[in-house]
Amino acid sequence: MSKYKVGIVGATGYTGSELVRILIHHPSVEISVITADSRKGERFVDVHPQFQDIFDAPLVGIEEIRKHDLDIVFLALPHGVSMDFVKDHLDEGFKIIDLSGDFRLSSPDVYEAWYKKDHKFSKGFESAVFGLPELFRSDIRMAKLVANPGCFPTSAILALAPLLKEGLVDKKHLIVDSKTGVTGAGNKAKPNTHFPVVNDNFTAYGVKKHRHTIEIQEVINAYSGADSSVLFTPHLLPVDRGILSTTYSKPTQEVSEELIHKIFKEYYDNEPFVRLVSQLPSLKQVRGTNLADLFVTFDERTNTIITVSVIDNLVKGAAGQAVQNMNLMLGLNEDEGLAIVPLQP
Repeated sequence: MSKYKVGIVGATGYTGSELVRILIHHPSVEISVITADSRKGERFVDVHPQFQDIFDAPLVGIEEIRKHDLDIVFLALPHGVSMDFVKDHLDEGFKIIDLSGDFRLSSPDVYEAWYKKDHKFSKGFESAVFGLPELFRSDIRMAKLVANPGCFPTSAILALAPLLKEGLVDKKHLIVDSKTGVTGAGNKAKPNTHFPVVNDNFTAYGVKKHRHTIEIQEVINAYSGADSSVLFTPHLLPVDRGILSTTYSKPTQEVSEELIHKIFKEYYDNEPFVRLVSQLPSLKQVRGTNLADLFVTFDERTNTIITVSVIDNLVKGAAGQAVQNMNLMLGLNEDEGLAIVPLQP
């Protein structure tokens, strides 16, 4: 049986590395081409030496994409760069999964307001489907272009979507408090992710203005039909990977612990990668996997619904979710190639 042919555009970062780590064991696809203009002419193992004797493909220029009869292309490119590729290739024979934020939002105007960049391809917003399978599975199956969600939004949206969809909470009082490992900032050195700054430290950043705020807000609104307002604050942990998000919301009607659990079970009990857990989850429970562990409770004293969700920001928050979307787009079993056991300790 022939395998689907995939290409990865942008191989030097953590996301490109994770895509390869997952796809080399996928039974239904083969990596036909992998690009990195900045390292063209070198080999993948020159950039990611952990793949020595495992995956040793050459790194080629982006122009090589057209020389392969590809079924799907992953874009592991920076924000503001992916849109150029989509503009040039959207009408070609392959499907595209974009892991940047270039097509996650509702319009070029919203993008430019939050990303502080000009958007060069407004037509792409007409084609793009937001790639969170738990909410938009049927649309993803039919999509030509999927905008893979951000890592923080994945953790927050899964926690808030059932509450908003059921009309149980005050849509103007939604608080998301998130912590992330430093790989979320990419593999290029930055002052705020320098080891002496991050080690033995804990900081908030992007207060009131982080670009994932609007992504969370727009997606839960599109899914639930609400007109919500989200307050989102991210924090940087001195760990390499993982996200833990805690959300706080106020009920608009009488609720109970039993009712909240029943609703989340109805929404997620049959989802292959969402696990409803009875104890507070930790990062290492999902490390290296496409799992999202979700804990929900109701605090009667303060009349507050609290959720705690954990994901691996590089897998369910990026590469793993992209493969999950690929499976849907190609008509494969959704969990194919993603049966990965968490790495703990």
